[in-house]
Amino acid sequence: MRVYILRYFILLFLLSTYISAQSQERKDSTRTFNVIIDSLKKSGIILNDNQEIPEIVLSTSQSVKFLQQKVQPQIWNDPGSPLRQVLEQLIFEASHPRFDSSKVLLKNYPYDSLSIPWKNFYIWEPMRIKIPVISSPEFVAPAISAVKQDTNVDSVTDSLKGKTLIIPNPFTVAKPVARLKDTTIMVVIDTLDEVISSYHGFPFKYFNYPYQGDSIKVAVKSLLNFLEERDSTVINITGAGGTVTPIWMNSRSDRMMRYWLKNEFSDSVIIWIGNPMRNTIDLNLEQGVSFRRPVRQGNYAEARINLKALDNSKLLNVQKINVKNQYWIYKTEASFVLTQGALSNWVKGGENSISTALDITGYADYKNKALKLSSNNFARLKYGLVASGENGIRKNIDLLETNSKLNHKAFGKFDFSAIMLFKTQIAKGFNYTKVNDRDTAILVSKFLNPAVLTIGIGLDYKPDKTTSINFSPLSYKGTFVLDPAYLNQKYDSTRIDQTKYGIAKNKRSLNEPGVSFLISNEFKPFKNITVTNRLQLFTNYIHNPQNVDVDWEMIAVANLNWFTDVRFNTHLIFDDDAKTVEMKGGKAVLRSDGSLKKTARVQFKELLGFTLVFRF
Repeated sequence: MRVYILRYFILLFLLSTYISAQSQERKDSTRTFNVIIDSLKKSGIILNDNQEIPEIVLSTSQSVKFLQQKVQPQIWNDPGSPLRQVLEQLIFEASHPRFDSSKVLLKNYPYDSLSIPWKNFYIWEPMRIKIPVISSPEFVAPAISAVKQDTNVDSVTDSLKGKTLIIPNPFTVAKPVARLKDTTIMVVIDTLDEVISSYHGFPFKYFNYPYQGDSIKVAVKSLLNFLEERDSTVINITGAGGTVTPIWMNSRSDRMMRYWLKNEFSDSVIIWIGNPMRNTIDLNLEQGVSFRRPVRQGNYAEARINLKALDNSKLLNVQKINVKNQYWIYKTEASFVLTQGALSNWVKGGENSISTALDITGYADYKNKALKLSSNNFARLKYGLVASGENGIRKNIDLLETNSKLNHKAFGKFDFSAIMLFKTQIAKGFNYTKVNDRDTAILVSKFLNPAVLTIGIGLDYKPDKTTSINFSPLSYKGTFVLDPAYLNQKYDSTRIDQTKYGIAKNKRSLNEPGVSFLISNEFKPFKNITVTNRLQLFTNYIHNPQNVDVDWEMIAVANLNWFTDVRFNTHLIFDDDAKTVEMKGGKAVLRSDGSLKKTARVQFKELLGFTLVFRF
């Protein structure tokens, strides 16, 4: 309730201020406006030219959080940028313990606790089998007797007791006996993919093969040795003279650097600084230097330094600035070419000529990252005239076209796309032929006669910023002649012959469902040269799908300065439905029935000249 009351009073205050401002004179209104602007400047909402940039103070944790937001890959043009990589390394170093502590832990870690016996990776099962065993021969000692009973034994007489000892003959051995013995052996019946250690402090969830603990130990030792060999740091030595001398320290450097050690009287002594081994600095005095104690040395007992305490512990309040997104980008480019040639009493022959060409292109590009929408549009007008000899002024270039493409982000570098292309001309066009040795002009085109419309839905692939490959499997191409010559079974020469563009008699349009393929690319082979290619392919699903319509335009521009270009323009068209009269020896070829023979042929146009360019 309090919020609504507060809003009500604020609204009344704003209305009263507005009514009061309208009732005052212009001078008072200007003064009030200036007062408001001054107040806004003092409060920091509006920054004037003389205002100093406020100091920004960030703690370590605040700096880490801020940079973590800035290294997100979706806000970078190139996620693999070296700046982004070093920022990620900086964040890691600042948010983790120093490497010295990690090195001590890695060196003293009990890697034996990571080991799992190899036999634990297999499932064992006992198996009972019988194996053949050959028993050892047994010797049976005969009874002792004083009488020699067997010739196969030898007798030995004890000279002390006067008795005869009977022993077996060692060459009489019993034969070994073979038999079967029951035995149990352990057999591996399966191998485990994951093995868990019984050690309570085991850091891993499982091992998937034996000796991983040993491999980890060897890998850690190898990397520690590598880092110790590569490890280096820089030490800046600053003396009384204020000179800073950087010295690189590493584990393999035996280079010595000379340094002048100065006192407050700018007297210097040469010392040599080196790094003979890891974590060691070697200081050697220059040979031939002797010291003596000065007789008197002055002291400054009353010296004082004024210090001012600054509180930078709090982050400055940042004013919120509302930024209006710019979705549309517009640009226009106009070029003009004028070519003239004059002849007078030229023995080798020739004709006076003059030609002009005007090319105006307007671009309107839309991009909305939040909605994942983008659109590229351009409209183009090309018109040129030529006058040579006694032919008078004739049209040689005439094109009015628009190209629109709407994309929505799909996946990766692919977008869902819809295209619309429209081409026509603005003035009348004629074909000039000789009839009874006189030039006769035959009307072949005029505004919207013909007009070609192509629309399609499909995918747009952009491998880089200057290339677009559009594939529209659902496309429609319509060719229209609004003022046809054949309409009521009669031919009217003041109208356009629609059959030249593949349209049947008594019809005004040719409708073709099919597939469209559109490629646009811009590249720079050299610094001041730009080559633009636009290639459009279309094929009809129903009628002669093997015949592909081709429309390819190439524009090569070499910039001489900010307003002059050398421009080379080629335009190639092949349309199986657009047919022209076949000529041979300067005469039209007739069919067997006496009608003119018409065929589809390649149409080509080329323009080269110096161009005045205006960009805005």
